[in-house]
Amino acid sequence: MSFTAATTRPALSMKLLIDTKAQRVLFAEVNKDVVDFLFSLLALPVATAVRLLGSDSMVGSVGNLYSSVVKIDGAYVLNEDDIDALLKPTVSSHAAASNTSLLRLPDPSPKGFFRCDRCKSPRYMTDERGTKCLECRTPMMVEIRCVRPDSGGSRQAATVGSARGFVQGIVTYTVTDNLKVTPMSSISSMTLLISHGVMDFSALQEKTVRLGSTAGLAILKASLQSKTVLTDVFLAKKRKTY
Repeated sequence: MSFTAATTRPALSMKLLIDTKAQRVLFAEVNKDVVDFLFSLLALPVATAVRLLGSDSMVGSVGNLYSSVVKIDGAYVLNEDDIDALLKPTVSSHAAASNTSLLRLPDPSPKGFFRCDRCKSPRYMTDERGTKCLECRTPMMVEIRCVRPDSGGSRQAATVGSARGFVQGIVTYTVTDNLKVTPMSSISSMTLLISHGVMDFSALQEKTVRLGSTAGLAILKASLQSKTVLTDVFLAKKRKTY
């Protein structure tokens, strides 16, 4: 099936280099946004992947585990909140969540910390506003901020990392059929062609495809099952379809 059609989500694009004789994708030329999306797949909890793809589509037995949690009778459950956390775990990485919009994942809420404003030298803090101070029993309502070790103690340094995602946007990247990602160069491109035994350059074809939510899910699924992900997802003549 082809995934070139636009979706309701903002679509990314990939420029594929296809060996038309072998009917395979050799590699793709992509920008930062696509690489950020691909890297963000590593941050997905297993349960999130099962929920997105469906338990029946999972290779192995993890889908059965997910279904077991869904179907277990409440009489056997100690804490329903823990069950909800198993089925819908949060993505802890802000960089990952912000770049998985194709998969409709929410950006995790930043964790806040609070202290008491009554104690002169407060020794306690909490991540739940209103918790009583263990020293004076006053509700802890004053928000405090956690300073990163690499911030250098300055606000300016703390804002350097305000760019979202995982990689720099100043270069173009190469993604191979088995999802190896490297900065793109003419030498690396030629090396890839040689490694694939490509001799007839006339058989090579460039094709730009749209990467929307449907293709994003297909890439997630294929990445768990295949070493020819781009071919499986984007070439309609491939026997596998996702």
